[in-house]
Formats: sequence, structure tokens, C-alpha cells
Amino acid sequence: MTRVLSSVLVATLALPAPAARAAPPPKTAARVLAAARAEGKVVLYSVTDRAVVAPLLADFEELHPRVAVEFHELTANELHERFLREAAAGKVAADVLWSPAMDLQIKLANDGFAAAYDSPEASGLPAWAVWRSEAFGTTLEPLVFVHDERTLPSAQAPQSHADLVRLLEAQPDRFRGMMSTYDPERSGVGYLLLTQDSRIDPNFTDTVRSYGRAGTRLHISSNAMIDEIRDGKALLAVNVIGSYALEARRGAPSLTVVFPRDYVLAMSRIALIPKGAPHPEAAKVFLDYLLSARGQEVLSTRCSQFSIRADVEGETTAFSLSRELGARVKPIHVGPSLLVFLDQSKRDDFLRRWRAAFAQQR
Repeated sequence: MTRVLSSVLVATLALPAPAARAAPPPKTAARVLAAARAEGKVVLYSVTDRAVVAPLLADFEELHPRVAVEFHELTANELHERFLREAAAGKVAADVLWSPAMDLQIKLANDGFAAAYDSPEASGLPAWAVWRSEAFGTTLEPLVFVHDERTLPSAQAPQSHADLVRLLEAQPDRFRGMMSTYDPERSGVGYLLLTQDSRIDPNFTDTVRSYGRAGTRLHISSNAMIDEIRDGKALLAVNVIGSYALEARRGAPSLTVVFPRDYVLAMSRIALIPKGAPHPEAAKVFLDYLLSARGQEVLSTRCSQFSIRADVEGETTAFSLSRELGARVKPIHVGPSLLVFLDQSKRDDFLRRWRAAFAQQR
């Protein structure tokens, strides 16, 4: 099933990107639209690469030509820290914060920084993807393994997290310094994914120990991991964002994307409107568009992002993941449970154990 799904998704992404279907326009209230046009622009702080979402921004501006998008591309930690500095100075500059560091986004909402908005498009999302009308999941991104068929044939590659541990233990010399994953200390997304893995993987302690023994290479982005696979600097990358992996496969046919057989963790890019946003009505218009069927179809068909709406069909959608993987998909829910590992004592303990696993190999 893993290889079948990967082949279908990769084949789809290898085709020229189709134009967005004629989805109905977002259900934004007329008074909000009028106020947004008067504001004239929306300022977006985002962790998503600008090149990836360029079609989305272009379609939004085509739909709303009087609302220009000012886009700032940041890392998850940069976005969080920059916003907090601006808020502390009373100079909030962003209208929408859009980040896959789900725990950091929920912390902002929990700490009172998010403005509530009853988006008319929120009803199209899964119930678990909206919290207090303040934080909204906008994508459903599966986390995958990536390898190059030329250096690590599929017959030798792990197909589950348990397989991964067995492989690293059985062939330590082959994989030492030749595996990549996120750095939980430098990457907010990396910390989120590893802590969520710790909740699902029954053998997580062994998994982390095997990472350390293998001298795993640590990065702050999925693209950096993918580049190492393509360049032959690593044999295997773990917890790669699926949309980036599948997009990379378009230009590198030997790349193989594995949806693990035991479970497929799936994160969401959370969007929120901060209190004090300089263009609050334009922020609402952008959020409505992002959550709408039209915005979600553009994300899926032209940006290679996985749509979160169940009524948007196609290969890079929650609909296709559910159909092909069923209960193997483990979405990270938008809500206060994400705050557990942001507790300072829990964070310190998690990172202490992480460092200890790597220190043994120095």
C-alpha cells in the first residue's frame, strides 16, 4: 500500500499543474470585504516557502485585486520570536501568522494574542482543526521517509518506524552519519514532530537511541534533508514534510517517498489573526480564502500542499490520505494538548534525553 500510494501521488505531481477549478468564492461578509478593500493590504508572516505558495497568493490577489499581499518568509522560531517582540513593543506588524509549528501557534492563542473570528468557511474544516475560533488548521501534511533508489533500494529501506530502528541497529556502519531528520533544538517544527512521535511510537526511546547511535544529521527544514538525499550526503531522511518530498520527486525520479506502515503523523499549518493586527478586516478576507474550497483547491493542485477539507478531492488532499491510509493517518489536533511539551520542565527533560542519546556517540 505504501508504494502504491506514493506512486499515485508522485505520478500526479509529475503532471503539469492544472488551473484551479471553478470553486465558489469564499463566504466572506460584504461589510468585511468593503473594509478590507479600504485597508488595501494584508501582511502575512509565514513559514511556508514563498515559491511554494506563489500560486495561492496570485489567486488571492486575482480574486481581491484591491487587497495586496505583503509576504514575509520566516522560520517557525523566527516568526514566533519576531511577533512576540513586536507585540511587547506595541507594534504588531502582521495581520496573519501562518506556521506549521502548531504548538507555538496554540501557545500564542492560549496566551491571549489571537483575535477570535467566526469564519464562515470554518465549517468546512474537521472539528479538531479549529480551536476557539482563534486558531485554524489549513493543511494536513503527512510526514514521510525519503530515500534515493540508487543508493538505498526500496527492498532495503525501512517501511515503518520499527523497521527503521531495526535497520539502524543491524547496519550501524552503513548508516552512521548518513541519516537526516529535524533538529528539535533549532527547529520549532522539529520539536513538535519529535514530541508527537513520542506519544505515538511505543518504542520511541529505542528510536531516539538509534538516531544517536547513527550520528543522525540534524536540520531545520525538510528541503535541507531532501537536498542531502539528492546530493548523496545521506541515505535516508525521516519526518520530511510530504508535500515537499513529493514536489522534489518531480525533478528527481529516483527519489522514493515512503508513507510508514505503522503510522503516518500528519501536521497542519495553523493560521491565526493576532490581536492588534494593522489590517484586521483584510486578515479575515485572507483567512476566509485560505479555508475556502477555492483556496484549498489552489493549495492542493498548484502548491502541492495537502488540503485539509474533506470536500476537496484529488491526490494531495485529506480525502485521498483517508481513502488510501485510513487509520494509519494520525493528525495532530489543534488545541491545548499541544501545550504539554512547551512546559519548560518537560521541554528541558525531552531535550536532555535527546542530547544524551547523541552524546554517547561522541
